[in-house]
Amino acid sequence: QVQLVESGGGLVQAGGSLRLSCAASGRSPSTYNMGWFRQAPGQEREFVAAIMWRYGSTAYADSVKGRFTISRDNAKNTEFLQMNSLKPEDTAVYYCAANSGGGMYSDPRAYDYWGQGTQVTVSS
Repeated sequence: QVQLVESGGGLVQAGGSLRLSCAASGRSPSTYNMGWFRQAPGQEREFVAAIMWRYGSTAYADSVKGRFTISRDNAKNTEFLQMNSLKPEDTAVYYCAANSGGGMYSDPRAYDYWGQGTQVTVSS
């Protein structure tokens, strides 16, 4: 079992920055691939970014590429999502997720564990 706890969400003006954190604990959390997803009101959950634990490779949705950066601190079992140049369209609940390597990294159905989410609101 893996437990995930997000933090760092809040209110920010367009063009501003936020850093989200995801602390993982439980059974070998460092061996799990990690992803960030978001869900706006009335919308389906969508992929934002992912990082693979074995190789450190990363992937981003086209809508955030160049603005967001995913990173990890293996010693602390913590993942981060640095969000710069935020837009009102980025407003959503952001979820940290973990899987054991199966399925497509961009598909939320492939993930086994989820945090409770943290609200990000970007005002214009």
